[in-house]
Amino acid sequence: MLQFHAMNIPSSQQPRVVVIGGGFAGIAFIKKMIKAPVQLVLFDKHNYHTFQPLLYQVSTAGLEPDSIAYPLRKIFRKHDNFHFRLAEVTHINPDERTIETSIGNLKYDYLVLATGTRTNFFGNKNVEQFSMPMKSVPQALNIRSLMLQNIEKADQADEVEVQRSYLNFVIAGGGPTGVELAGALAEFRKGILKNDYPELSEDEMQIHIVEGSERLLASMSEEASQKAQKFLEGMGVQIHLQTLVSDYDGVRVATKDGKEFKTATFIWAAGVTGAPIEGFDAKVVLERTNRYQVNKYNQLEGYENVFALGDIAAMQTEAFPKGHPQMAQPAIQQGKHLAKNLQRVLKGHTMKPFKYLDKGSMATIGRNKAVVDFKKMHFGGFFAWFLWMFVHLWYLVGFRNRVITFFNWTYNYINYDRAARLIIREYHKKSS
Repeated sequence: MLQFHAMNIPSSQQPRVVVIGGGFAGIAFIKKMIKAPVQLVLFDKHNYHTFQPLLYQVSTAGLEPDSIAYPLRKIFRKHDNFHFRLAEVTHINPDERTIETSIGNLKYDYLVLATGTRTNFFGNKNVEQFSMPMKSVPQALNIRSLMLQNIEKADQADEVEVQRSYLNFVIAGGGPTGVELAGALAEFRKGILKNDYPELSEDEMQIHIVEGSERLLASMSEEASQKAQKFLEGMGVQIHLQTLVSDYDGVRVATKDGKEFKTATFIWAAGVTGAPIEGFDAKVVLERTNRYQVNKYNQLEGYENVFALGDIAAMQTEAFPKGHPQMAQPAIQQGKHLAKNLQRVLKGHTMKPFKYLDKGSMATIGRNKAVVDFKKMHFGGFFAWFLWMFVHLWYLVGFRNRVITFFNWTYNYINYDRAARLIIREYHKKSS
């Protein structure tokens, strides 16, 4: 007869591996570890895995949330050694090998930290209060509701200045998220605005990207950056490089070089920071990035049975002195590799160091427009866009998600339409 202990998790003679975070890294690790003689316990504050690269499509009414989210329990429901608990982990006690959560405490034999990142507002309280971040499905839905509400308000507005404010979209950050979001908004303007809102002109809807560095897509090649800028400008997106946001009061975006944008929709995509959990020695968390410093086996220095994966892990190597890029591929590869290593440890063998295989990077700007970096090759246009679609469909969790997303994309491509533009729940902006 099974005995149940804390959190209604059955006792086990097998080692208990606790995983915190159901993102790319956590899921990849569990998938590779699921057949090993261990008990796996996953904690996450959401009961679903989010395919974050497509969040921008939810926020711009291109996809519904269930196209990019998948229940965590469903992924591993055929395995008796897997247990999921919906909870927030608040503290870790490495000496006692326990974690503290919102639903109680639990002991572990091995701990895997895959907590990812959170939005970095760089200490700007006004921006944090009034801007729209996009790190989760609820936040993406908030942006969608606000965007659609503001367009409706613009259609009702009598004063030109008020109308312009509602139709002015400002995005802080020219990385992949900002670029893809701007492209999606530009396509919305072209395909939806003129058909659904005949009283509004396309020219009245302005889209701005505000980027602090010298170019867009700073993590990609110069060629990709130039192509992306050319594509966006061709779609009518206004790009402001070497421009840093200094303030947003809910009405006006101010920059350090004196620019002002009056807008009711300000989306913050300007950076992330690690989301560590308290309990470890301060020296294992890099101050600037809030990432756990790990060795070549993804181990936290000084903690033999604690590992960190993906965006939260900073594995400093000769090729990556600041740690691997905070993208899906390093997270997936680290997750799979750690699972193999932990199985080696359980058999009494030594671990093998992690080596990252760079499979390239890509970003889509819109219909028939994307950029790809693959080793020494850099290309853009239709083929890059097709490749981007194939890769993103491939990595979506669940057959249903792939089918629904494919049909949505096909429908949007043929009709220049976005079927998910329903205001189901009204979003109320924070007041000053």
